[in-house]
Amino acid sequence: MSEASPASGAPDPAKAAAQATEAILRDTRDGAHRGVVVDSPPGAGKSTLVVRAARELAAAGEQLMIVAQTNAQVDDLVDRLATADPELPIGRLHGSDSPPDPALERHASVTRSTKVAELREHRVVIATAAKWGYVKGVEPWRHAIVDEAYQMRSDALLRVAGLFERALFVGDPGQLDPFSVVGAEQWAGLSYDPSASAVVTLLAHNPGLPQHRLPVSWRLPASAAPLISDAFYPYTPFRSGTGHGERALTFGVASDGSGPDRVLDEAAASGWGLLELPARHTPRTDPEAVAAVAQVVRRLLDRGGVTVSERSEQPVPLTADRVAVGTAHRDQAAAVRAALAGLGVTGVAVDTANRLQGREFDVTVVLHPLSGRPDATAFHLETGRLCVLASRHRHACVVVCRAGVADLLDEHPSMEPVRLGVTVKFPDGWEANHAVLARLSEHRVRWRP
Repeated sequence: MSEASPASGAPDPAKAAAQATEAILRDTRDGAHRGVVVDSPPGAGKSTLVVRAARELAAAGEQLMIVAQTNAQVDDLVDRLATADPELPIGRLHGSDSPPDPALERHASVTRSTKVAELREHRVVIATAAKWGYVKGVEPWRHAIVDEAYQMRSDALLRVAGLFERALFVGDPGQLDPFSVVGAEQWAGLSYDPSASAVVTLLAHNPGLPQHRLPVSWRLPASAAPLISDAFYPYTPFRSGTGHGERALTFGVASDGSGPDRVLDEAAASGWGLLELPARHTPRTDPEAVAAVAQVVRRLLDRGGVTVSERSEQPVPLTADRVAVGTAHRDQAAAVRAALAGLGVTGVAVDTANRLQGREFDVTVVLHPLSGRPDATAFHLETGRLCVLASRHRHACVVVCRAGVADLLDEHPSMEPVRLGVTVKFPDGWEANHAVLARLSEHRVRWRP
């Protein structure tokens, strides 16, 4: 169950988050263990924690390395850290074929180089796990911070483990598992499975490491946090940093009575909306479903949406850059982009769950991974995929789906083999899908294109 509300005796969200952060920093600075693990729900402030930990360690006279999983994540961390502390010398280590974002040039404290020797004396050096894997023959850093640690494979951690003495591992256990281009069945159940996440392997070999969690999501509204917490984080519950009524989405143009407008009104009022198309087995790039997604986005922008939240005292217009469309497959994303272009819509982020991880928007429109499918495969049932798609929004999420998914789930129970030694991921995708569908069914708008 989700944490109790402040009225029932629990500390207010800001106080709870501050207490958790102080405990994490205390273990990181002064603890006796070589590692500290932090589990974070969506929008709980992972990057804020990483920046604060880096600044405090640097202020204490420490030099540290930071490991992220993609160049975009690295550039974002460098920008955040340099903005928060303009006087802190930061080294951006990069590959010769992957130059940093040119936007980092505005920070005079940031030095970019392909050679770690040129950056070793900087207080903080940041690079991807892949780049750190090529660093050899340097004196180890005393401290390291591993960002998005659940996205890091254990073999990548093994390659860089000799570069530091102590590390803070921060990540979201509900996101997608690490990606691997080769099968790893032969290692399943072994403590050194290279395809397992860095955190899972780390804890398997070091079960006594301190484990913390960030208890508050500052992204998810009060309408979404209980569902996401119960469905995807049953053992590490969290709550929203805002209460009911503190955020609002309204439209300046009245509904025209169409399915897209009715589901938008439902989502604006409740935080969730399900636009349900007639049941049918379809190609993956279901033309009717794709067109429905595009029409929802078009009407969302045409109706002059305005958001109210704790971030601004004044209402803020809902613009295209604050809207995203999430899909399971790249060809679906490409089809949606084409449909939006045909409607004259630009500036909306359209991508797969993998690429939307870590990003935040005001409103999201999701093409359900199981919509129109004749079967429920392990890919489409992966817990992290649905979790990512359903947890990117600050105000509302609209799901477009064909009817019949609940029946599909009941006809295709999980048939994944059970392997000795493999930690069972709970809840599994079958159960999580049912939980989300049960909630969405309360906000269903049936529509025939």
